[in-house]
Amino acid sequence: MKQFSIVIAGGGSTYTPGIVMMLLDNLDRFPIRTLKLYDNDADRQAVLGEALEITLKEKAPEIEYIYTTDPKEAFTDVDFCFAHIRTGKYRMRELDEKIPLKYGVVGQETCGPGGIAYGMRSIKDMIELIDLMEEYAPDCWMLNYSNPAAIVAEACRVLRPHSKVLNICDMPVGTLRRMSQIIDKTPEELDVRYFGLNHFGWWTSIKDKDGTEYLPQIREYVKENGYLTQVEVDTQHMDQSWQETHKKAKDLLAVDPRFLPNTYLKYYFYPDYVVEHSNPNYTRANEVMDGREKEVFSTAKVIVDKGTSEGSEFSIGSHATFIVDLARAIAYNTHERMVMIVENNGAIANFDDDAMVEVPCMVGTDGPEPLCQGKIPEFQRALMYQQVTVEKLVVQAYMEGSYQKLWQALTLSKTVPSAKVAKEILDDLIEANREFWPELK
Repeated sequence: MKQFSIVIAGGGSTYTPGIVMMLLDNLDRFPIRTLKLYDNDADRQAVLGEALEITLKEKAPEIEYIYTTDPKEAFTDVDFCFAHIRTGKYRMRELDEKIPLKYGVVGQETCGPGGIAYGMRSIKDMIELIDLMEEYAPDCWMLNYSNPAAIVAEACRVLRPHSKVLNICDMPVGTLRRMSQIIDKTPEELDVRYFGLNHFGWWTSIKDKDGTEYLPQIREYVKENGYLTQVEVDTQHMDQSWQETHKKAKDLLAVDPRFLPNTYLKYYFYPDYVVEHSNPNYTRANEVMDGREKEVFSTAKVIVDKGTSEGSEFSIGSHATFIVDLARAIAYNTHERMVMIVENNGAIANFDDDAMVEVPCMVGTDGPEPLCQGKIPEFQRALMYQQVTVEKLVVQAYMEGSYQKLWQALTLSKTVPSAKVAKEILDDLIEANREFWPELK
């Protein structure tokens, strides 16, 4: 089997060790000759980079490994770039969440004003990353799961339409995993039909390979419990905020019982509930900094201090399975069925062709081929049109330096109650993001 060269862009991310461990666990399916970490924050990356160097020497010494801040060294001779960057790091995520909450508005990483602020920061770095890849590795595929995925995907569509960039999200994969536990199956045994935007969609079918439909059975479970399963709570050590999110799916289902909803719809359907149950002084960003951030970096420091990973190994990232499967689909032309973010072009028959939608695709050497999901109901179509317009306005505001369009984007968001509140939040976000956003006029 051919061996592949991979660069992980965002090498200092807390998700990087989980991805590396998943890659090591799948070397028989996806052999690696070179693994590189790339980040613009040398100090942060070095902690994980050194610990992973020790880990790789013990587990796969045949793999050539480096971590670097030099883009030429990082991207030269690579087949795949796994990109998960976070412009502004958790310091800015905290502000994304807390500034809207000051005004009684949802404070969330990818939804509403917080997602818009994050998107405005991410576009510049994502485009620069694509350009570096194309300069030093023109045949490389970028598997991009940098958030906010919907805005980033729209920016890629507009600014780099011919680049080999696949925009993906592991949320549908994670929810399918929970669905499979409900019916005592594995995700690999199931095929789904799904339509929507990133963090904004609905499952219309969950069948096994024999064609048995499980949606009614899963729906009955979700009516009572949401997507929360005890297996996930026990094995994933799930934060309380995520448990509440998965439970809330039962209320999302009630809005339209025909389809199984994406959990992120709670921010749009029940923003008042979300705000009431948010602590404006301690948000999800604080949970992550006090939880996963400390856990991953403390593990890295233990490995470095001991000089061995034995007894202090990084955990395999469950979300990373999707990345390996996607890379294999491209490398080996497996035509695996996967939910991805792609330009619509008729996949949803009664929706705009230039919208970046999230639908099942067959993935092979040439990338994703969307599967037609037919026409969607008016309720979902109207919601999606409103949200995709928000995303388009954000990208236009970035490109044009337009205060007006960004204000319109915030005003149009279903999470924001009025243009007045939208303007107040925007002015605060501009002040907080001066070092990252283009100047708005």
